[in-house]
Amino acid sequence: MSKVAVSVLDDAGKIREIDKSNMLAFCVDVVAHYREAAKIAEKVSLQYAKPGNVVVAGMGGSAIGGELLKDWARDKVQVPIEVSRDYLLPAYANERSLVLVMSNSGETEESLSAFLDAVRRRCMIFCVSSGGSLLEFAEKLGVPYLRVPSGMPPRAALPYMFVPLLRSLEKAGVVSGVSGELSEAVELLARVSGENSPEKPVKDNFAKMLASGINGSVPVVYGFGVYRSVAQRFKQQFNENSKVPSKWEFFSELDHNEIVGWERAGKLAECFSTIFLRDKAEPDEIRSRIETTKALLPSGSKMFEVWSQGECALARMLSTVCVGDFTSVYLGVLRGVDPTPVENINLLKEKTKLVGVKEKVKRELAELDGSR
Repeated sequence: MSKVAVSVLDDAGKIREIDKSNMLAFCVDVVAHYREAAKIAEKVSLQYAKPGNVVVAGMGGSAIGGELLKDWARDKVQVPIEVSRDYLLPAYANERSLVLVMSNSGETEESLSAFLDAVRRRCMIFCVSSGGSLLEFAEKLGVPYLRVPSGMPPRAALPYMFVPLLRSLEKAGVVSGVSGELSEAVELLARVSGENSPEKPVKDNFAKMLASGINGSVPVVYGFGVYRSVAQRFKQQFNENSKVPSKWEFFSELDHNEIVGWERAGKLAECFSTIFLRDKAEPDEIRSRIETTKALLPSGSKMFEVWSQGECALARMLSTVCVGDFTSVYLGVLRGVDPTPVENINLLKEKTKLVGVKEKVKRELAELDGSR
């Protein structure tokens, strides 16, 4: 760990100077956001029959909540859950499908297209957004929706894109016990966010130490079970907040392909840092695979472990997500980049706007409205 890196993260003024748009505030205030999200999600009202399957349609920061939901619900829900990141829904989507359309801005063209597809297939639909065209057409077409706060980057709006999903499944009658798990998670997040706050010096701050350790490398995040989606969240946060390439994989799948990629990595391995997401209650077979995998990684690669906290699955997942979010912002600060702006995403949106897909979808939604 370099002295320069430590001095930057121990200098509150320097952190504020680099983090101009204050992405760190969303990490620090995570408890308040989850509490507000829980309060807003109480308004979720679904008058549908119990679904045969659930599809979460969204992109980026508005879709990762669906991945967390899928992993959390794996051993709790009797119906399949799929996250659809596409313009169209899976072929099986029909009247028995509950389609949860997620778009923080309400203007994501893939989400609008999926919404149009769901309406045409007469799916059971529920929308979550801060506004935009999605809620405009949901209201016109009589589709139930939940309005969440606006003005924050989609990745920072995770509480508002995730908690309503939990409540939606509960209201749909496919899961129970959400309140108890959410309550424990929020209580734990208060401690975890405090332990990793900017006021805590590097020597006492796990997220700062992890950011310092992986600085200058490509982070590779390995999860398992409910931490599959958490590893994906880490990767996405490193991309957007830290502005670095990153990748994620999960056990035990990675032991059937990924592990071979390290065999002849040589000095290339020095470009990577591997982060293992761990759990004190991880199954023996997974623990054995993790330890064996660590032993097989080349000596030139750096390895780190992030241990979850909490008892229930939701608390363990969100406590780990919280550490990853802090780490990604601190890594951005170490690299001297403002974590908030996402220039390439905005550039892509401007370029793809010329194709006219979103305007076409909106015209077709307007025609549906006119035909009712």
